[in-house]
Amino acid sequence: MSNTLEQKFVKDLEEHQNIVHKICKLYTNNQDAHNDLFQEISIQLWKAYPKFRGEAKFSTWMYRVSLNTAITLYRKSKRRIKTQDFETVVFKIESSEYDPTEEEQLRVLYEAIRQLSDIDKALVFLYLEEKNYKEIADTMGITEVNARVKMNRVKNKLRDILNP
Repeated sequence: MSNTLEQKFVKDLEEHQNIVHKICKLYTNNQDAHNDLFQEISIQLWKAYPKFRGEAKFSTWMYRVSLNTAITLYRKSKRRIKTQDFETVVFKIESSEYDPTEEEQLRVLYEAIRQLSDIDKALVFLYLEEKNYKEIADTMGITEVNARVKMNRVKNKLRDILNP
């Protein structure tokens, strides 16, 4: 791949890396697993980047690839994510550390979200990212009506988890 493509990818990933960090936080329970998932998502994004045609926003495409990677890996093995050796990847990404100090309410919310199914987690994540139902539907490959119905069901599930 060309050096220009590589530079553009690194710039895009660095600019939007918080998306990946947030997804990692939803699908992992500790910093090592978070780092492993971040690394694997980065590799999958790099592999898929040449196919990115720019028909959707980069961030929408990134959500889709990242969520699919996280869901696929966690369905295969909930124990530990298998990753590729990061040293074999040509580019280096300057990573800003994810700040783990969060308010108690946010911790409780993440704990409740972790109890949801993988698909429901993805739906809640996109909703919390303030994506509209059209963007959620496009990212998840479902209809807008289906996204609304699923979101209402997930809100009820979360309400039951948070207020037993």
